[in-house]
Amino acid sequence: MTGDFIVPPGLAGMETMARVALKTIPEKLRRHVRGVVIRIEEFPDEETEREMGLDSPFDILGLYRGVSLDRKSVSDTPVDVDMIFLYRRPILDYWCETGEDLTHIIRHVLIHEIGHHFGLSDEDMERIEEEA
Repeated sequence: MTGDFIVPPGLAGMETMARVALKTIPEKLRRHVRGVVIRIEEFPDEETEREMGLDSPFDILGLYRGVSLDRKSVSDTPVDVDMIFLYRRPILDYWCETGEDLTHIIRHVLIHEIGHHFGLSDEDMERIEEEA
């Protein structure tokens, strides 16, 4: 799937793009996210907006919800499934504003949220991106 669209992808189309993007991540990292559910939503829910202190639902492209690998213990009883949310409308808005390739944006957001699954902070990931 390329970034050449006449009509923006719907939820199912963006989910397909996220699954394709996930396959491009090296196996040594991808194997650690096999149990993580990837969900595509139009926008974050109101609770997430409040928790994150968002001024607008367009202020967030994705979100990791769960216990990061650096905080998990084999003796812990799982309370909930780890999930990565990608927010379709904010991603599409960002795509329109920047003109970047949509597949690149989706992959970037997905990798960013996988970084949170590994326990990396936003600052850690910014530093890694600057070094790359």
